[in-house]
Amino acid sequence: MSKNQQTMRDAAVDELYEEAAHWELNVGGETIHAKRMAGRWRTWKWLANSLWLILFLGPYLRWGDRQAVLFDIPNRQFHIFGVTVLPQDIWMLALLLMFFAILLAVVTAVVGRVWCGFFCFQTVWTDIYTWIEEKLEGNPAKRRKLDKAPMNFNKFRVKFIKHASWLLIGFLTGVSFVAWFTDAFQLWRDMFTFSLGLTSTATIAIALFTVGTYGLAGFMREQVCFWLCPYARIQGVMVDNTTAVPAYDFHRGEPRGRIKKGQKEAGKQMGDCVDCNQCVAVCPTGVDIRHGQQEGCIMCALCIDACDAVMEKVGRPKGLIRYESLDELNGKEGRPLSMRPRVWVYTAVLTLALSGIVYGLLSIDAIEIKVIHARQPLYVMQSDGSVQNKYTIKVLNKLDQNVDVMISASGPKGLVLVGADKPVPAKRGKVTPRTIFVRVPRQNLTAETLPIVFHATGRTRDGEQFTSDRESVFIGPR
Repeated sequence: MSKNQQTMRDAAVDELYEEAAHWELNVGGETIHAKRMAGRWRTWKWLANSLWLILFLGPYLRWGDRQAVLFDIPNRQFHIFGVTVLPQDIWMLALLLMFFAILLAVVTAVVGRVWCGFFCFQTVWTDIYTWIEEKLEGNPAKRRKLDKAPMNFNKFRVKFIKHASWLLIGFLTGVSFVAWFTDAFQLWRDMFTFSLGLTSTATIAIALFTVGTYGLAGFMREQVCFWLCPYARIQGVMVDNTTAVPAYDFHRGEPRGRIKKGQKEAGKQMGDCVDCNQCVAVCPTGVDIRHGQQEGCIMCALCIDACDAVMEKVGRPKGLIRYESLDELNGKEGRPLSMRPRVWVYTAVLTLALSGIVYGLLSIDAIEIKVIHARQPLYVMQSDGSVQNKYTIKVLNKLDQNVDVMISASGPKGLVLVGADKPVPAKRGKVTPRTIFVRVPRQNLTAETLPIVFHATGRTRDGEQFTSDRESVFIGPR
């Protein structure tokens, strides 16, 4: 190592230890001001954060004359592009919830709490809030200094802009959430014209999201992960020795010790960890990864970026902190996914749930009919000797347009439908009832009960034909 390189290395070491004096383990006594460092995992974190733009932009996509994705709870309809899911198909929602629950479990079993570190709304919003805080107040040292400084005009101005920005993000979060349940453009019109109503469900929801986001992401931050989120508590049963997690290589790093100026790498008797505490400095929850896995670690991998940057500065190999399983850190051979039964079980459940969702979406009929046979009387003898049964046909229109539906029936020989000569005007997303009488000559009845099938047919505005059948019974005298 040349004299110039040694001088640069000593200067980098001085800078590390000067900053390290400010970092200590988070116990909730004071605000954690995490340091931001560029790196590969920080880039991946920003890309993962950007997925939440769907929350803000999704409600403004249009599909024909309506919102592309609209969870219309008052009318009991979920519109997802060209598919309308009604309460009768809500079983698909149960499968969807199961799918995401098992997906969370299998991802955690393989690569740890990547949901917490990269996708969780608490983590993402806190990251955005602290980014704004850093832009306005400066690096962590300046932020701590400003917090302790007496109130003056400059401090008031900076704090006011920061908190106003936080509240604005909370407000936009609330509006974006509500916009998935009502028409987004109409929601904005109602707000600008003050016609939304102070006690309306939308207003209350927006207010709750504004205050909740402001409080959780702005003030509680990592304390939510420590004390409110149950996922941190159950991760112990989801992570094992074969799970790849951000881990400190204690074999290589220990015994840790600070670098002394002029120390030669060839003669060092310490491990590669220089005890600079940069891994703690960048941690949004303030944990020390060198102490092993802890419930506060959200596995965001930012400590990997910090450690790699330090190793590069002091001329040592990167990877002292890296994504690796405990077995691999201890020198054991890593187990492939094919040799992990739990992953196979999770995958099987995922496949079944996803198959059920796909089947449900593909098998949704345009219309659905239900047939209710009159209970009293079960049948009526007509003057011409025929037997009459009364039915209520309920036509459920799952289309996004009103359609006319013709009712017909097949069954005993000679049956006649009364009341089915005119089409049923089925309104979109609604159930339309129609009373139908069926008459059958008594001599054609070969048993007390006979099967009868009702058919509903029609065409959409585009000329596409749809049908739906429902079986019932025709009851006659003994």
